[in-house]
Amino acid sequence: MTRAPANLLAVRSLLLTHLDNAPGPDDLDPGEVGIVGDPAHRGGYHCGSDRVVANDYSVVESPRDRAGLTLDAAGLDVGQFDVRSGGRANTLASFSVWCVAQCVANAADTRDIREIIYSPDGSTVKRWDRLGKRTTGDSSHRWHTHFSFFRDSIKAGRDQRPLFRRYLSSIGLLEDDDMTPEEHNWLATVHKNLTVLDGRNPIGQIYTRMAMGEDATVPNYKPAHPTLKSLAVQVGAVQAALTELSNRDFTDEEAIVQGVLAGLTPEEIAAAIPPTIAKQVADELARRLVA
Repeated sequence: MTRAPANLLAVRSLLLTHLDNAPGPDDLDPGEVGIVGDPAHRGGYHCGSDRVVANDYSVVESPRDRAGLTLDAAGLDVGQFDVRSGGRANTLASFSVWCVAQCVANAADTRDIREIIYSPDGSTVKRWDRLGKRTTGDSSHRWHTHFSFFRDSIKAGRDQRPLFRRYLSSIGLLEDDDMTPEEHNWLATVHKNLTVLDGRNPIGQIYTRMAMGEDATVPNYKPAHPTLKSLAVQVGAVQAALTELSNRDFTDEEAIVQGVLAGLTPEEIAAAIPPTIAKQVADELARRLVA
């Protein structure tokens, strides 16, 4: 039977975490965020393969939908809310208009959205359709907004939260964080592995001081947020530490190798290097060791 996929359940959870019980005259209730249609629902993105109908538009109009058809639903409904944050009212209408504007701009985190059916004013119903096939919707969309996701993105389990995180950040209900989950994981690994070195060589000492906002060796350095939200700042900290180490007067390559590898296994070192820069790191290390 049609089921709610994990990636849309994650979006539902994100919205409810920050909009349910939020300050204001009308928060977002759990019953107002739906994925799977009721038992009588047939056809459309709220249905999986067991409920689609002949020539269902949610299947036949895009190869992405045909290739991605499974028992998973691929639609999300968001109901009315009116919460106060950032010194202003934030409503279903303003949320919908913001999301549509992101889609029109073809923001990277919108490209799995096929359509949004919404009302900008609680009266007129509009439809943004990436495929350009429809412009209207029924009157129920005056009080709820519908999102359709291309079925292949649901089948692939792709994270659909980034767009909604950006919205929540834009209204002040979620701390701004532009890192991807992969970047978070990589940064956590770097932090773990480098802080192992603290007290044993300059890299660990400098990195730890910088992460805690105590370092004074880098001009104009600003302490990172406690959540380490800025990957760029943290990468800069590592680069500064490596530069400081490279300027030391070591008598031979072995001293450098021992200083860097103290307390680390080769596996831990490899895990701390993003694949995209692994080759550059290898080339640079090779250059320094033969210099």
